[in-house]
Amino acid sequence: MVYLNEIILLAHPTFGALAIMVTVWAFVEALNMRPDIAGPGNMTRLRSASYISAVLMWLTYIVGGYWYVTQYAIDKAIIKAGPWPFTHSFVMETKEHVFFMLLLLATFLPIVASSHTAKSIGGRKLILWVAAFVILIGFAMEGAGALISMGTKVGLMAKPV
Repeated sequence: MVYLNEIILLAHPTFGALAIMVTVWAFVEALNMRPDIAGPGNMTRLRSASYISAVLMWLTYIVGGYWYVTQYAIDKAIIKAGPWPFTHSFVMETKEHVFFMLLLLATFLPIVASSHTAKSIGGRKLILWVAAFVILIGFAMEGAGALISMGTKVGLMAKPV
C-alpha cells in the first residue's frame, strides 16, 4: 500500500537536503576555478551543479507547497493547541517568507554560473557568496522544519487539560 502523504512529507526535506549538498559541490567547484588549478571540466561541473541545485530547490518548493496547501491545516491546529504554538506562529511564518529568498538565490546561481563572467575573479566571488547563502539559509530551513515537526509531535503528546 502506498502512503502518498508520507512520501510527499519525506520528499520535501529530502529534496532540500540534496539541494544543499549539490550547492556545496557548486561552491567547491567555484573555489577550484582559480586560474592556477582550474581545468576545462571545472566550468562544466560548476554549471551542472548549479542547475541541479536550482531544480532540487524548486522541487522542494513545489512538494512543500503542495503539502502546505493540502495537509498542513491539520498540523497547524495541533501545533496551535499544543504547548509549542510558537513553532507555527514564529517558525513556520518565518520559514514561509525566508524560503522565497532562498528560492531566488538558488535560481540566480545557475544564471551567474552560466555567464562568461563566472571565470572572472568578481564572478567567482559572486558565485561563492550566492552558494554560501543558499547553503546557510538551506540549513536554517531544515532546522525550522525540524522544529515545526517537533511542535506537531509535542502537540500530539500533550495531555488534554
